[in-house]
Amino acid sequence: MTEVRHNWTKEEIAEIYHRPLLDLVYEAATVHRENKDYSEVQISSLISIKTGGCPEDCAYCPQAARYNTGVDVHAIMPMNEVIMAAQKAKDGGASRLCMGAAWREVRDNRDFDKVIEMVTAVNAMDMEVCCTLGMLNEHQAQRLADAGLYAYNHNLDTSEEDYKRIITTRTYDDRLKTLEHVRKAKITVCSGGIIGLGETVADRISMLKTLSNLPKHPESVPINALVPVKGTPMADQPRVSIWDMVRMIATTRIIMPKTVVRLSAGRTEMSVVEQAFCFMAGANSIFAGEKLLTTPNPSFDTDMAMFELLGLKPRKAFKNGKPGVAKEVGEVVEG
Repeated sequence: MTEVRHNWTKEEIAEIYHRPLLDLVYEAATVHRENKDYSEVQISSLISIKTGGCPEDCAYCPQAARYNTGVDVHAIMPMNEVIMAAQKAKDGGASRLCMGAAWREVRDNRDFDKVIEMVTAVNAMDMEVCCTLGMLNEHQAQRLADAGLYAYNHNLDTSEEDYKRIITTRTYDDRLKTLEHVRKAKITVCSGGIIGLGETVADRISMLKTLSNLPKHPESVPINALVPVKGTPMADQPRVSIWDMVRMIATTRIIMPKTVVRLSAGRTEMSVVEQAFCFMAGANSIFAGEKLLTTPNPSFDTDMAMFELLGLKPRKAFKNGKPGVAKEVGEVVEG
């Protein structure tokens, strides 16, 4: 069984990343089979419960108020619409609902109270609930945990060295502190990054080093391909190569063998063959449904047809129990 390590060096990760592609995919697939039911893929659905008007300056994001991207600002979604979206996602095969709000940080106000109610309601539907709400403190993380939140998403986006080129309105340390607060509240951690931002391979390796050397690996690591949006500073970035995505997924699988690796944004640009390569390289989670917050995404029906073709099956909710409760001594509870 593959050893779970928290002391990876950049040199070791670089050596893995740069291996001949077929050797890399073969090794990642082997690690995947040792640690997972490789034919099982978690399906998540992502909805925007509060859209647009964010004060941050993330260079890739259509929801930043300072960019003219055509995204309308919407107040927080009514509870009945959230429940309808959750039921539609569950009927489509999703076992997790992720709720995103375009906030810089969580504030202790009526909107956050509404989010707590949403978490409680969706959790009662026997779905894993994930939120991505920006930065939060220990008390706020505990409130979400008490409401039944299963996972919290807070991506690092890129390397610490490259971060200021992408975002200037918060620091890398801010990101890591939020992850600490989430972990302390015994909520599972979902944290990954985006490739195609104009970063170097060294930046990708540095980001993976940060994630893999956390005291506990994130239960879920999303690997996103940039979806360039007109009006953002990243609008003219070229589409990232599928082989770069495969290398990132395979490297993540090898250095974080028990983590759920999520093939996230950018799937609409990928053929079934390209996605199959990503699954072979160790991806075992996707977002399904027509939209990822504000960008297009394949439909549930399209994904189910792909699953049937590739012999994949959707993973059930809470497969490894509730957060903080391992099935076996020493086992990581997956997110």
